[in-house]
Amino acid sequence: MKIQELKDLRHKLIMDCRALYDKVYQEEKREFTVEEDARYNQMMKDVGKHKIEIERVAALEEEEARMSHPTSTPEKPAPSGNAMNEKRNVYATDEYRKVFDNFLRGETDFRQIKTELRALQADSDVAGGYLTVPQLFFGELLRAVTSLVQIRSVGRVITLDRAESLGVPRLTNNMADADWTTELQTGSADTTLDFGKREIRPHPLAKKILVSKKLLTQAAISAEQVVRDELSRVVGEAEENAFMTGSGSGRPLGLFTVSSDGIPATRDVSTGNTTTTITFDGLKTAKGTLKRQYRNARTRWVFHRDAITQISKLKDGEGRYIWEDSVQVTEPDRILGIGVIESEFAPNTFTTGQYVGLVGDMFFYWIVDAANMQLARAQELYIETNQDLFLVRKETDGTPVMSEAFVRVKLA
Repeated sequence: MKIQELKDLRHKLIMDCRALYDKVYQEEKREFTVEEDARYNQMMKDVGKHKIEIERVAALEEEEARMSHPTSTPEKPAPSGNAMNEKRNVYATDEYRKVFDNFLRGETDFRQIKTELRALQADSDVAGGYLTVPQLFFGELLRAVTSLVQIRSVGRVITLDRAESLGVPRLTNNMADADWTTELQTGSADTTLDFGKREIRPHPLAKKILVSKKLLTQAAISAEQVVRDELSRVVGEAEENAFMTGSGSGRPLGLFTVSSDGIPATRDVSTGNTTTTITFDGLKTAKGTLKRQYRNARTRWVFHRDAITQISKLKDGEGRYIWEDSVQVTEPDRILGIGVIESEFAPNTFTTGQYVGLVGDMFFYWIVDAANMQLARAQELYIETNQDLFLVRKETDGTPVMSEAFVRVKLA
């Protein structure tokens, strides 16, 4: 289905939701029946699904357009006088991509591939049946994952050459106010400013995917694109889960995880909400708790679709819906003027004291990737189903680095 058809279908569903809501609450002055409530909730779920499908189709069309117009100049590693850098950039060469393509298609056995790679990589042997993916493949994969994990598109993403650590300074206490003094005085020395540090070290993320042998060997289909599309799905879901609720131990530290290294409980707001529902006043309180400098183009609400279904029914004092539908595929839906990220991994338990959302400047969620992503292949395990098994190892970490840039929404 084309993007415009999907947009028209989504728009019709939204209008149907509005018509049903107005008929029941405005005209007949009553509550939803069980059937009407189920119908409304299903339509809102379909609205969310169509939005995700529109974004995926748009990303796919963009990739297809790019693939149909190859560059006339092959990408080559930047010249360098450092021999180690030249060896490291072997992953950006056309020769390496040809070997990698043969590896994906299964056209040569691994012993021959190892021989070819030794000629390219004088500094290191091929380890344990894993191949490091080409730099261009890695960059395209991250672009595809970004379309699925929205925090990547608004957060700060840093790529390291290898799985090294990155120390991130974290402001734990602000400096006290300046002193009013005289021309010859300098004021008192500050004793409150304090910095902490959380070390960000990309942690291994391993996933298995099955790909049809026929897809990999079809001449008209890029084996790289087939594998990359599958990886973007499995890696994207695992990353988003960790970016939301990860413990920070051997994996990213999530936005909804209480931690002195990330977002402490002091950034939680429940005022205005009930014990089971999000309210208009509760959302206004959360937004008002966020300082002005953190309310900008990168700021986002983060909610599960169940929370969005609740919020879509809320109105202000003038009877206007506070939910604003996006008019362009590239623009997010908005609440109180702030864009919304919808995540299946955001909390959705509507009981006393539980988290149900968050608002914050996503630039202060840092994501660090190691560029040495590796891929292994097993051709015989699923021979009966005519599939190849791919094992991927990607190394990533993430953490909030400025707690006051975020406010978590809780129920009373």
